[in-house]
Amino acid sequence: ESKTGIMGKIMKSGKVVLVLSGKFAGRKAVVVKTFDDGSNNRPYGHALLAGIDKYPQKVTRKMGKKKLSQRSRIKPFVKIYNYNHLMPTRYSVDINFDKSSVNTD
Repeated sequence: ESKTGIMGKIMKSGKVVLVLSGKFAGRKAVVVKTFDDGSNNRPYGHALLAGIDKYPQKVTRKMGKKKLSQRSRIKPFVKIYNYNHLMPTRYSVDINFDKSSVNTD
């Protein structure tokens, strides 16, 4: 009997996670879809994440409109990650994802 069977599922859709390795290491993301048993091309537990690559920067009152809009931008990312490279947090977001439109390729 595996440990995950006893403990229950930690990675659920809507769970906020920290990415531990790769290009987006240290970034926060939300689990969109989980694949606990793996798939044909990925025989390990993995999850589809949507996260923030570039966070908005600090703005001050004396900045112009152009600079303010540039610093307020958020750059997102969508990527599949192995569970070993994710650290779940205690937070979860209740956003309804349309899982039928998600293409895992």
